[in-house]
Amino acid sequence: MSKPIRIALVGATGLIGTSLIRYGVGRSDLFRIIGISRREASLPAGARMELLVADPMGWPDAIAAANADVLVCALGTTWKKAGKDQAAFRAVDHDLVLACGKAAKAAGIRQMIVISSVGADAGGKNFYLRVKGETEQALGKLGLTRLDILRPGLLRGPRNAVRPAERLGVIASPLADLLMHGTYRKYRSIKADTIAQAIIGLTREKAAGRFVFEHDAILRAARKA
Repeated sequence: MSKPIRIALVGATGLIGTSLIRYGVGRSDLFRIIGISRREASLPAGARMELLVADPMGWPDAIAAANADVLVCALGTTWKKAGKDQAAFRAVDHDLVLACGKAAKAAGIRQMIVISSVGADAGGKNFYLRVKGETEQALGKLGLTRLDILRPGLLRGPRNAVRPAERLGVIASPLADLLMHGTYRKYRSIKADTIAQAIIGLTREKAAGRFVFEHDAILRAARKA
């Protein structure tokens, strides 16, 4: 049996990070997760993983210490958490994500999987989507052997805090999804657990390059998990 894939997970306390950790319970023979976080976090029963706690300034050292095969970056803040300040939002969703990518490159990690957003566009007018697009572009210039960019629509799953508009979107998403066909399918909502499965499916890919996955491609990747 081949040795388990070692996954360094940044953003371990968020929706996708916790979904990935739950998905790893009982699968330590296939992959091992090394979480990297700025604070302690409760782990699900049966989770066999390490959690490295450090200030973000120390994350490059933590990423190197993880001795990982793959870096998964599920970082992201919200406009409200950033105090509705563009610089504070960019500091997380661009600067910190890029710093993690640079650390992965320096540590010799072959593959990085990053969670972006549907509609990401470096030339767009929407600030949120423009930052996401600029981050994708910057990561693509790092020279990582393989870069996988996931662009999900509205994420469904248990959250510690849900904004009213987001709650309404989740409630309406089953009906809204049925109305999205053709080029609009990429905007369909998706479960965080499906994203976690897609991440595991992508860790098995060997081809080098930069790859972008929107809704249907994420579902296909999840089926490989």
